[in-house]
Amino acid sequence: MLAPKKTKHRKHHQIKPTGKSTRGSELSFGSFGLKALQSRWIAARQIEAARRVLTRYTAKGGKMWIRIFPDIVITKKSGEVPMGKGKGDPDHFVAIVHRGRVLFELEGIKENLAKEALTLAAYKLPVKCQFIKK
Repeated sequence: MLAPKKTKHRKHHQIKPTGKSTRGSELSFGSFGLKALQSRWIAARQIEAARRVLTRYTAKGGKMWIRIFPDIVITKKSGEVPMGKGKGDPDHFVAIVHRGRVLFELEGIKENLAKEALTLAAYKLPVKCQFIKK
């Protein structure tokens, strides 16, 4: 799964994503892409699940770009622990995605195949997505 090799801080403040993405909102590398229509956290496991779906379709000849990276740590306290005693231990990593952000890009495959692959990948993500092309 995706995770940073090294972080500046072990624990982050949890930021709720709101608003619209100003950067990363247009296709840069490929001809087809998947754009987020909602603002949300996307976990590393969810990105990996979508990547696996896309890899099946691009393996026959095509290239894929992942335009998001989970670099924010989410902490969690274990079950039945009393209140207080500090913040919980790091649990998993998330990417903060604002609406309008391009999540994945594809190149080198036909449009109908790319649309099918990106639609299946969108089912694995917690945000509503839209298929886009150049």
